[in-house]
Amino acid sequence: MSYLSERVLKWFDQHGRHDLPWQCNPSPYRVWVSEIMLQQTQVTTVIPFFKRFIQHFESVDTLANAEIDEVLHQWSGLGYYARGRNLHRAANVIVSEYAGQFPNSIEDLIKLPGVGRSTAGAILALAYGQRYPILDGNVKRVLARYHEVYGWPGNSDVLRQLWSHAEYHTPHKRIADYTQAIMDLGATLCVRSKPSCNICPLQNSCGAYAAQSQAQLPSRRKRNPLPIKNIYFLIARAENGSTLLYKRPPHGIWGGLWSFPEINANKNVESWCQDHNLRQVGELLQHPVLTHTFTHFRLAITPLECVVVEDERSVMDPDRWLWYNIDNPARIGLSKPVQQLLRICSN
Repeated sequence: MSYLSERVLKWFDQHGRHDLPWQCNPSPYRVWVSEIMLQQTQVTTVIPFFKRFIQHFESVDTLANAEIDEVLHQWSGLGYYARGRNLHRAANVIVSEYAGQFPNSIEDLIKLPGVGRSTAGAILALAYGQRYPILDGNVKRVLARYHEVYGWPGNSDVLRQLWSHAEYHTPHKRIADYTQAIMDLGATLCVRSKPSCNICPLQNSCGAYAAQSQAQLPSRRKRNPLPIKNIYFLIARAENGSTLLYKRPPHGIWGGLWSFPEINANKNVESWCQDHNLRQVGELLQHPVLTHTFTHFRLAITPLECVVVEDERSVMDPDRWLWYNIDNPARIGLSKPVQQLLRICSN
């Protein structure tokens, strides 16, 4: 056992997190769901979503048999919705190709949609006690600082170094505890800004602490300012207060979620309504611009609200269009901006 793993495990026994919901009955299914949710999302955010998700989808069979709308409804607000779609796809693979039995080999796990090397290693370590290293964002930060590994972790050479360190420090005993411990250390002490080096168990052997280079490690990727994309949402409301939503394509931003129709800035609302066998009633109300940031760009949404009535020719495909009643909501997936605007417009 390396000095790092020995010190981290000793710290974990006294200060680590032992009551996370996925640590209770750590079945492969529960660990898998938690690891997918924890990708790019903090533990405190994930906990309530995990509890609701597991209560609703108690097993991989339940998840596989559910409609994607129901899965995305339970995922709504957690973000990075491709994770929810991949979870549903992977559940169907497990049921159809593995008879509902969760795979227990690295080769089979990394074939599942949304499961990479680190997620597969975490599942095998936490659920099966198999010795596989992990390298999520928290672990990258700990190891980059401890070994003073400079360079952006997304660079292949840097990543190779970090995987080598992760492999070396993964012990042959207490594998599940160590896996949780190294993640906990990065999430609670060795954080990005203002790490708690004064109480860190690795302080006296950490390269970054000795060089006072914590703020520079891990190295950040050089980024250009995020471009801004401007769109217009049409909030078309029926006279009974329900709002027209459409189902977005399965891929791209908010794939598979229900959203307000987007209209071209050069096309007025009245023309759009006529094209969809609707008639605008009364004035058009413009709400303040709402911004939403993605990884690669920032979305500036201009919401336009009006009351519409359907004419007698209107036949809207129920698989693509829905009149949504916020007082009796359908169980569908909604992005955070859509949820915000629905609340604003219902007041």
